[in-house]
Amino acid sequence: MTLDRRFLLLSAAALVVAPGAATAQMRRDIVATAAAAGQFNTLLAAARAAGLAGPLQGPGPFTIFAPTDAAFALLPAGTVETLLRPENRGQLAAILRYHVVPQRIAARDVPHDPTLVPTLNARSRVRAVRNRSGVRVDAARVVQADIQASNGIIHVIDRVLIPGRRHG
Repeated sequence: MTLDRRFLLLSAAALVVAPGAATAQMRRDIVATAAAAGQFNTLLAAARAAGLAGPLQGPGPFTIFAPTDAAFALLPAGTVETLLRPENRGQLAAILRYHVVPQRIAARDVPHDPTLVPTLNARSRVRAVRNRSGVRVDAARVVQADIQASNGIIHVIDRVLIPGRRHG
């Protein structure tokens, strides 16, 4: 069985929601949940600029590896401003799609073996792995996992993922 297939089978368990898990937060979609958290302003501004905020409010399910404002601040000076320009909308959208998996994946469902996971960026897959220290996605570390939303799940990461760049 391939790693991708095993990952998809393992993640199917994430679609089962425990009884009574519906909270006020679960009634909000990914975009509203991220907005309420207050630490994803840059991500949300980028999603709006790239035309992705609307689709991320759709039915999903989605898993988003969400870089915080502090993660965006780690990018070289001027990078965010350059990406937010209208002429760079395609590049920005490709980067943001790389942060989104078109299924719900809880942290416990990430395999211990490094696994390439399909993203909404059709040309790219993120490398996910779980070990004793937690979950890593490419070079990013999940600092808060399993934030539930009505249409998916958010995992907070400590850096922005760039397609094609696996290490720092």
